[in-house]
Amino acid sequence: MLDPSKPTQIDLFDFTGYIETCLALASKRLKDYAFIEKIAVAEDELNAYPRLDKLEEAADIFVLDQESISGKDLDKAAQAILAGKVLLEHTCAGEATRLGLGTKYLINPRLDLTKKVMLEITGTSSWPVDPMELRSMSLGRRHMLQLAWDLSKLAKDMGKDPAKVIKSQHLLVIVNEASVTAVELDFMEANFYGFDPAKVLFMVQKSFHGLDLRQGKWVYDLSSPLRLHNHGQMLLQTTMDNQVYRKDAGKNERLPWPTYRNLLEKFVDKISFNIEDLDYLNQSLDLPGLAAALKLGAEGARMVMEVVANDPDNPQKGGALVYDPKLKRNVMIESFQLAEVDNSDIKYLNKNINHYPQPVEALGTAREQGLSMPLAIKDGRLYFQPVQGDLNFLLPTAFLRRKNIKPISAWKSGANTFAALEAMAKQEARKGFLTWASDLTGLNL
Repeated sequence: MLDPSKPTQIDLFDFTGYIETCLALASKRLKDYAFIEKIAVAEDELNAYPRLDKLEEAADIFVLDQESISGKDLDKAAQAILAGKVLLEHTCAGEATRLGLGTKYLINPRLDLTKKVMLEITGTSSWPVDPMELRSMSLGRRHMLQLAWDLSKLAKDMGKDPAKVIKSQHLLVIVNEASVTAVELDFMEANFYGFDPAKVLFMVQKSFHGLDLRQGKWVYDLSSPLRLHNHGQMLLQTTMDNQVYRKDAGKNERLPWPTYRNLLEKFVDKISFNIEDLDYLNQSLDLPGLAAALKLGAEGARMVMEVVANDPDNPQKGGALVYDPKLKRNVMIESFQLAEVDNSDIKYLNKNINHYPQPVEALGTAREQGLSMPLAIKDGRLYFQPVQGDLNFLLPTAFLRRKNIKPISAWKSGANTFAALEAMAKQEARKGFLTWASDLTGLNL
């Protein structure tokens, strides 16, 4: 079993140190296993949360409504955004494994969702929106345009210059090794979507070979497939030297951790957006959510996680919010650790849009304490899978939900594809959107 409240100290000096940590951890945790095949059989038990049979339903969740958030709170949130005091992190490194379409940022329905593909992933040849009738834009392009559109609208509503407000924003765009060149070219082609290139930060999430067990010794197998170590490793990597960078005259200006840490001190919040969230394509700026995060941050929270209801008709596996009597607090437990818990038994799911009030404290904690390291056996090799959300065990964390709680809305698989296409069609149909987007980027959209 694996207790995320007691994380693993991880060497974050460089990737060699990180791999050595993984090897040492495998040797320590799996010393009683002589074969990888037996570890694969025991995987659920090895990752299981240690107090699954003691957990209770989560209580005292902050309810976001007109009673808990005032007009003054909303104005404070708007002013923070307008002043560029919120770091907007976009996690785009994940592969759409259940869709089989590659990196999510680059998925272009008009190009990728052929009739054959649609039939394979949805099981039907009848669709509410034909992908061929959409404009040729990737999910990532739509994501960035939506952010710029909503910032522009907020600026106008508050009597500010939209162009200046957009240029005041700081972005951190996290991509994978396979997509980095395409994503960088996308930004350059689109005139950085109106953002200031000096304030658009990138990071390429590192992928790793698997660990193999040979004659009782764990080795880093360079012949095994390269895989990401999940979003927890992504978070840890942002605290390593020279991983976050900006584009400067076509070259990469890399930031040492102390430089990035100093930058983090300027922000009142960091919001981590997931590229597949479909609500984002309707409204990327969630002022009530930001207002709640800032309010809870002022009360001491250093992480704020929003929960949504699981869809009873299509229950999903995901981070589950529960109450741990031993820790005497609500905790978010990742799906790896839920063992045989059925999807239908999960009441509250992590929406995967997390806030970090005073983000320098959260990132500093991650660098100093590390994260617990769930494991996975894939293609006969061991890959660790640390979870970003496990920071909730290490930080004062608040959990919030909307008064009118809705199921999660994200493009995860074929089951969500119709909803994704409908969200894109609705975005395109917005009055003036495509003309505005063409003017902003200089492209014929």
